[in-house]
Amino acid sequence: MSNLQETDVPPFKPHKKWSELKGENSWTMFKVIAEFVEGFERLNKINPCVSIFGSARTKPDQEHYQLAVEMAKLLVHEGYGVITGGGPGIMEAGNKGAHLSGGTSVGLNIELPFEQSHNPYIDPDKNINHNYFFIRKVMFVKYAQAFVVLPGGFGTMDELFEVLTLIQTKKIDHVPVILMGVDYWAGLKTWVKNVMDEKYHNVSPADNDLLYSTDDPKEVLKIINDFYSEDSSSSLRPNYEL
Repeated sequence: MSNLQETDVPPFKPHKKWSELKGENSWTMFKVIAEFVEGFERLNKINPCVSIFGSARTKPDQEHYQLAVEMAKLLVHEGYGVITGGGPGIMEAGNKGAHLSGGTSVGLNIELPFEQSHNPYIDPDKNINHNYFFIRKVMFVKYAQAFVVLPGGFGTMDELFEVLTLIQTKKIDHVPVILMGVDYWAGLKTWVKNVMDEKYHNVSPADNDLLYSTDDPKEVLKIINDFYSEDSSSSLRPNYEL
């Protein structure tokens, strides 16, 4: 029984109120619909792609930038297009590799107060500007047959775990999710296995198998090709039946 006395309970304060609600917010849904329509109409025409995630801060002389360029070239030679967030760093590297090899190079740009401006290696008709992160995420996922995740910050983590959640909950098809930068991701993979799974049982052991990892661009391509050649239930079709 609680020892709290009635006299100890503080009086209720008035309900909190929003400091400002703009009437124009009721029109937001039309902006959202328009952004979805534009994205679908432009991307429905592209061939199957691989989405590449990673830091906007990676410089062209750094190892992971060069890995992303090489990997994107190999993907294009295999017939895949490349989708990135359209900005600098790893995103630029992915678009650059696709562009240099004459393949489909898509950039899903978003306006940010820092860092983001579209890179010059995106196909002009596939440079799409987004106002809303959640719409941009749908476009990343809907047209991707695999995901390659290079070292990055909070945004990269957000994109990675969004994809894993969608696969885990069967909201999208099971497709390859490949981590490049083995040393960078080692601690995270260990934490997921030892803490999330074995200690607290917040994921199942099978969830650990959703992630591949390699530092070899050729191995990335092999993982994707093996996945689609061995899994007859997997086909090259868009995710998300919206």
